[in-house]
Amino acid sequence: MTISNEVGQKGRYSILQNAKGEIMLMMDSRIGGPENPRFIYDGGAMALLYRSQESSVAFKNIDPGARSPLKSVSEILIVEIENDDVEREYLVPVRVVKDVNNLIIS
Repeated sequence: MTISNEVGQKGRYSILQNAKGEIMLMMDSRIGGPENPRFIYDGGAMALLYRSQESSVAFKNIDPGARSPLKSVSEILIVEIENDDVEREYLVPVRVVKDVNNLIIS
């Protein structure tokens, strides 16, 4: 079941949840692989995927239906897509913070 879709300046993403409640986030591939990644979230409309020291991705306009499921899991599966093929996939722990906006530099 898709619980959020968004097209942003740097690509699209979809958040899906299976019957077990597990979350998968599909997004356009980024250069370089993840190194100790973290998904940082506060339960609101924005989240931050810290991939490595050189790469972070901000997710804006997270659908209200996806917010509670995202906040209730301890990890999510990230799937990076390149030309309709899976480039890489990896599990990322979810870290709930007070305000993710304080961590995003526009």
